Amino acid sequence: MAGMDGANAPQQGGLPLAGLRVVELGHYIAGPFATRLLADLGAEVIKIEPPEGDPIRGWGSRHNGHPVWFSIHGRNKMSVTLDLKSAEGRARILKLVGRADALVENFRPGYLERIGLGPEVLHQANPRLVIARVSGYGQDGPYRDKPAFGSIGEAMGGLRHLTATPGVTDHPPPRCGVSISDDLAGMYAALAVTAACWGIKGNPGARGRIIDVDLVGAVFSLMEGMLPEYGLTGAVRQPAGSAILTAAPTNTYLCADGKWLCIGGNSDPIFKRLCDAIGNPAMGADPRFVDNRGRCANMAEIDAEIGRWTRTLPAAEAEAVLEAADIPCSRLYDIRDCAEDPHFRARQTVMEVEDPLMGTTLLHPAAPFRFDGVTPREMVRWTAPAVGAHNDHVFGELLGEKANG
Repeated sequence: MAGMDGANAPQQGGLPLAGLRVVELGHYIAGPFATRLLADLGAEVIKIEPPEGDPIRGWGSRHNGHPVWFSIHGRNKMSVTLDLKSAEGRARILKLVGRADALVENFRPGYLERIGLGPEVLHQANPRLVIARVSGYGQDGPYRDKPAFGSIGEAMGGLRHLTATPGVTDHPPPRCGVSISDDLAGMYAALAVTAACWGIKGNPGARGRIIDVDLVGAVFSLMEGMLPEYGLTGAVRQPAGSAILTAAPTNTYLCADGKWLCIGGNSDPIFKRLCDAIGNPAMGADPRFVDNRGRCANMAEIDAEIGRWTRTLPAAEAEAVLEAADIPCSRLYDIRDCAEDPHFRARQTVMEVEDPLMGTTLLHPAAPFRFDGVTPREMVRWTAPAVGAHNDHVFGELLGEKANG
């Protein structure tokens, strides 16, 4: 693996991808999310930004003139500025990929080819380079040239159909609240990059692979058994609201304080304990509800009984009763609940991180994976840098030329 050169470079520590060098040509969400995961795992990520910076630096709230979200989105990465349309910019990209293991890009299909940086050109500079291409619809097919954002991935991938409220036809199905299709595509791209790098490791003659990940396909991959079910029977799964049609009771119930409680009581022993806990042991002994099939057939009646009980207590009290009976349950957390929860804090899922650029302490989410010998806090080596903060290091020390002015 290419590794990092220079005594002044940020250090990677004992993380599993330390020594893997990745060039990011991403912007907005999907590509940069993939490289953030790789960077959290220890990869050296060199983020290429236009001189004005990644457009997402202009999104969301700001502190001290800097975007708050980008503190996370660009963490553990180096930032350099290049004009990809200029001859100098393209030449420097080719020098960089010659010293890299992988490149991640999420431009519209054909853009890199149009500016003279398509896979054939990149592989001339480095035949072992792994190239991950993230786009709306993929690098081929009749829709490849159509524009797409995350909401389009949700819509065409089948997810937005399922988020509708059953029986409600005069309001659009809501999005989940975050850019889920961008994040999914980014996760798949990160996984594929890691796999492709592993696949050529130890084989000097191996050629780097080209990876094709699309937002629509990333969402579509989550549709469980819906495709074979449709192929066999023509059945089209419809929105189920907060319930799960294949398991009961699993739903979300309104409590006395107006808050919601999610309860999963869908195994036979758990259901009996749940009935006892809500003061209705007769329901647990009812032969109609003895197994999951029977409970699914009578889901409305069971949910109504549970809902009657939850509406008598505040959500936290109802949660405490059910937890004492070993029933899976949780209040619906907002970000305040997450930030203040003792479990999140104890596991450093929520951590305090100094951001020098903003001159303050921020709350950061931990990386979604743990490794023995490395604390979650140690995986956040630095917060997002300023635009072009590493020009001197990358162009001067790594490429051995005068830094970009």
